[in-house]
Amino acid sequence: MEANVQDIIFMFIGGLAIFLFGIKYLGDGLQKVAGDKLRDILDKYTSNPVMGVISGVVVTVLLQTSTGTTVLTIGLVNAGFMTFRQAIGVIMGANIGTTATAFIIGLQISDYALPILAVGTFLIFFLKNKKANNFGQVFFGFGALFYGLNLMGEGLEPIREVEAFADLTVSMSQTPILGVIIGVIFTVSVQSSTAAIGLLQQLYAQGAMDIHAALPVLFGDNIGTTITAILASLGASLSAKRAAMAHVIFNLLGTIVVLIFIQPFIAMMIYIKDRFMLNEEMTIAVAHGLFNGTNVLIQLPFVAVLAWIVTKLIPGKETLIEYKAQHLDPVLINQSSSIALGQAKKETLRMAELATQGLHEAGQFADTKQKKHAEMTYQLEDGVNNLDKKITDYLVRISTNSLTAADSRIHSLLMDTVRDLERVGDHMENIVELTEYQIANKVKMSESAMVDLREMFALTSETLKEAIRALEDDDVEAAKSAMQKEEQVDKMERQFRKKHIMRLNDGSCEGSAGIIFVDMISNLERIGDHATNIAETVINE
Repeated sequence: MEANVQDIIFMFIGGLAIFLFGIKYLGDGLQKVAGDKLRDILDKYTSNPVMGVISGVVVTVLLQTSTGTTVLTIGLVNAGFMTFRQAIGVIMGANIGTTATAFIIGLQISDYALPILAVGTFLIFFLKNKKANNFGQVFFGFGALFYGLNLMGEGLEPIREVEAFADLTVSMSQTPILGVIIGVIFTVSVQSSTAAIGLLQQLYAQGAMDIHAALPVLFGDNIGTTITAILASLGASLSAKRAAMAHVIFNLLGTIVVLIFIQPFIAMMIYIKDRFMLNEEMTIAVAHGLFNGTNVLIQLPFVAVLAWIVTKLIPGKETLIEYKAQHLDPVLINQSSSIALGQAKKETLRMAELATQGLHEAGQFADTKQKKHAEMTYQLEDGVNNLDKKITDYLVRISTNSLTAADSRIHSLLMDTVRDLERVGDHMENIVELTEYQIANKVKMSESAMVDLREMFALTSETLKEAIRALEDDDVEAAKSAMQKEEQVDKMERQFRKKHIMRLNDGSCEGSAGIIFVDMISNLERIGDHATNIAETVINE
């Protein structure tokens, strides 16, 4: 019996591991195949809650994770591309989209898991085409999902003979709330409602539990997935916390309603199973789809109320980053190149403001190690990249016109400035990644090094602000001041490198911390260089 217990445990945890890997690999592959289209779908097709639901379904089916959809949605809310009310529609759609894997499992094509894995392997290793490799990843993830599911099923087969488990399933049948709690606990444990529901499908198919016990566990799985979202939102932005709370309230209300009508729901599922001759796995998938679909239909008209409740529960002012260009009117290009260039300058100054904010947030993250500053930096860097593309495209279209000598100089100045600001965005992102590496590897930096970093952040930030002021006001004196400050940044970098070597020699700083420190001040020095480039264009103009 001991060997059997070992086999059960090994096959279950091995199968679960392969299943979870399959889901992740499949989602990553689908995301690569779709490219940037997922974000575009959420950006363009969420004008109202109904379109938000449809977009949420499509993106979640492609990502194979409702959490991934929620993260994308939070980014778009922070960017000002969608309101929190629209985001709730996407979150509702994500709940429906996450049922797709359960339906795929219900098709019972697990007998073909190994050939599917073989196809994926061939596409990944024997073809040099990037697109074919991406599809290979999809096939391999798909096959791994089913192979892991098979192993879990085989491992769990003997469990129906265990008396204690039989007693537990009877208790769950008699007390649905117990099943809900077990579903919550297991989903939180494996951090995936898809894996929890896949396991439930296997247990039901093996006859280890009946439908009266299985459905409450299914509802618990839906609540469990919201707790993983809550845990992920701790220390995150206000929008992330609100999105997680909306997810919790949505699923919690749905579960409460279905538990009130649990017996009619079970009777309906038994009828559907018999009427359409569904297998056990498909029965759970249909129950999952009906639960989430009905929940959306009931709560969709009350999206505004749900948004109001969440805002009251988690008060605060949202920090919105306006990604969208505000001044680039294409009509002006043909009417007046001079006015169009003026508008492009206004947008460039907005881009500069985002870069300045991003540098500040990167400095705060390096100092406090609070996750919210890293998230804000990444969002600001996204905003800088977006405006870089929009402004550059706008300036290229202006260049097709016949420009005066003065307009040509302004055009050239703006093109150079936009390029420099984009590079500033890259460097502030590098600083955040270095800090994340420091946190992940538990690298401790000496207090002396932190004092130096704060000083250099302050001077670099002031240099960038001075250069931007020079650009905004066409102020040559401000530009010269920025260049003088940049010389101080250069001297500071050289001085701090020497101090760092002294700290290494006297043992007050670790070698790994020193590498991070040097990379950080190097990135700050480069930001100073780009600030100088902006100032020089003002002087040369």
